[in-house]
Amino acid sequence: MIKINLLPLRASKKKETIRQQVSILVISVIGFLVVGLSVYGLLRTKISNIKTEIASSETELVSLKAKIGTIDNIKKLQADVKKKLDVLNQLRRGKSGPAARLAALSDSVPDKLWLTKYAESAGSVAVSGYALSEELIAYFMKSLQGSGAFRNVELVVSEQAEIGGVKAKRFDLVFQIAEQKP
Repeated sequence: MIKINLLPLRASKKKETIRQQVSILVISVIGFLVVGLSVYGLLRTKISNIKTEIASSETELVSLKAKIGTIDNIKKLQADVKKKLDVLNQLRRGKSGPAARLAALSDSVPDKLWLTKYAESAGSVAVSGYALSEELIAYFMKSLQGSGAFRNVELVVSEQAEIGGVKAKRFDLVFQIAEQKP
């Protein structure tokens, strides 16, 4: 009987199988390394792109903050100029106001009515004087109210008085200064 030794064949098949498995393992490790390195490279590229975008955004932010600073300075200067113009307008109104009020008062005074006192404080005016009749006082009050420079004209006192032997009416008026429109 003839005996065939199959052992070397099995050993060679086993070596072949081991060689195939090792080559598959090496190829798969190399494949994983290639895929991992490519993913790593893509992520590094994205990270560098994002870092450059952040740097450009930060430079843009710095330039915008500088522009905002100049705009704030301009707004502050504009507010200062507006305050100064308001003060100038108020001074102009104050400068022409008393002269205009006194002119309106002078135009409202009828003949045979004399003013003896004029006092102005905090937007109100007190006037005292003499007239030959109560009708002249009423006419004077209507003229003051109609002038537009004064409002709320009220008679405080009206009494009989004698000046140089002539009977006259002494009166006191109180009224408000009307707001002048610029």
